[in-house]
Amino acid sequence: MTGQNPTPEEEHTLPQVINLTNTSVDSVQAEMVRMHQAGAGGITAEEVGLHQSGAGGVKAQIVSAHEAGIGALKADEVNLVNSGVGVAQAGTMSMTGRAGAVVGGTVSMKDCYAGVVAGRDVRAERIESFIVLAGRVDGDVQTMVDTRGAILAGTISGVLAGLVLLAGSLLFRRRK
Repeated sequence: MTGQNPTPEEEHTLPQVINLTNTSVDSVQAEMVRMHQAGAGGITAEEVGLHQSGAGGVKAQIVSAHEAGIGALKADEVNLVNSGVGVAQAGTMSMTGRAGAVVGGTVSMKDCYAGVVAGRDVRAERIESFIVLAGRVDGDVQTMVDTRGAILAGTISGVLAGLVLLAGSLLFRRRK
């Protein structure tokens, strides 16, 4: 059967658009997924739109969400408004709300609380974060550990760990 093209019945094609309202599903795959007051365990699509909805995991090219919650997100372009995300990886990300960890090329945040924000360019209007790692930061960011602080903490931790190992090897050296 090598070299044969599959018949139309054998080809697996994705639906173009799936609209979910007031429902919950395990997983969704389509070119476009729109959800309103719905939930999904996982979403794989070119474009995803969530309104007052939640998803365990989302993998898409473009994601927009309003008053939504997402566990894990991977996309090229993200726009979250009054939403929360556990972990997000995006080329370009714009958001208001809460985030556990955000990694992106260009990250724009307004009125956000985040655990970790890492990006090439971070633009902020009132961000409160535990750690911010960025090539460039513009705006109002309140953070416990910034890029310099993270480098300093890592260097000090490395030196202290090295001293402890050196002291341990000197104290507990085997004698022959």
